[in-house]
Amino acid sequence: MNKEDLRIIYMGTPDFAVESLRALVEGGYQVVGVITMPDKPAGRGHKIQFSPVKQYALDQQIPLLQPEKLKDESFLADLKALNADLQIVVAFRMLPAVVWDMPRLGTFNLHGSLLPQYRGAAPINWAVMNGDTETGATTFFLTHEIDTGKIILQERLPIADTDDVATVHDAMMLLGGKLVTQTVDLILADAVEAIPQESFYNDPTELRAAPKIFKDTCRIQWSQSAAVVYNFVRGLSPYPAAWTELVAPDGAVSVLKVYQTTKRIEAHNLPIGTIQTDAKSFVEVAVSDGFISLLSIQMPGKKRMPIDAFLNGFKLSTDYIVK
Repeated sequence: MNKEDLRIIYMGTPDFAVESLRALVEGGYQVVGVITMPDKPAGRGHKIQFSPVKQYALDQQIPLLQPEKLKDESFLADLKALNADLQIVVAFRMLPAVVWDMPRLGTFNLHGSLLPQYRGAAPINWAVMNGDTETGATTFFLTHEIDTGKIILQERLPIADTDDVATVHDAMMLLGGKLVTQTVDLILADAVEAIPQESFYNDPTELRAAPKIFKDTCRIQWSQSAAVVYNFVRGLSPYPAAWTELVAPDGAVSVLKVYQTTKRIEAHNLPIGTIQTDAKSFVEVAVSDGFISLLSIQMPGKKRMPIDAFLNGFKLSTDYIVK
């Protein structure tokens, strides 16, 4: 079978999923349908906004389905009517077996880690937060347990010490597009040698998880080392963003989002969370083994700004602390 004859259904929603869909369309593969999340209101005006994948599908005039429930009988009938040979999932949602088992060649997923490491919803964030120097992308066949199916292909991606989630996300997105088309080509050539994930580890305790990130997850723990705090901030930047509480001398508390920092290892006797500043150009916070310099922050109701702009409008002193 040629790639022009292989009937593909593509499932995805955010920006990350657009690149792989684009790679398929521009590569001449036959995408007969796109499945994406239902439209939701967004922004202050609560206006309905299309997902990035939906907008791309509309631009390419690809048939589109947006089911509320993936087990809905009418959706399953519409899905079956597309008569797909293969389904591809990138940044979508957990599928029921009745969906992923429908096409004759199965369903594969693109995951943003070197599986079996970082199974879960936020693999890119956790890899950066943990200070890893390498991550990657994996394609694997879907099965009942999330992110546990047999691995088809993997590609490695370095993480620089200066990278944040945005830079790794964008590099992973491009890498993923190539990996998806390579995986389809292997399936077309009947050359897939899928490997069970159990072959990649001896002890399950070796595996790191990548659970969904909540607000409480994002609070900075200043008692940790400079390296840990630095990695934590860049692993959450720009979204959902690390945060801390800025406490004024009178006890008033403001939430401060922190997007960019630098670290400096230096012995000191200052209490954890002590602020050092010249009130003009720099702010440093004392941590267990040195200092974290705040470079880009955001106050409630304000835009993200560099630290000098913040200091220009906020009278910060060394009497403040963070906690």
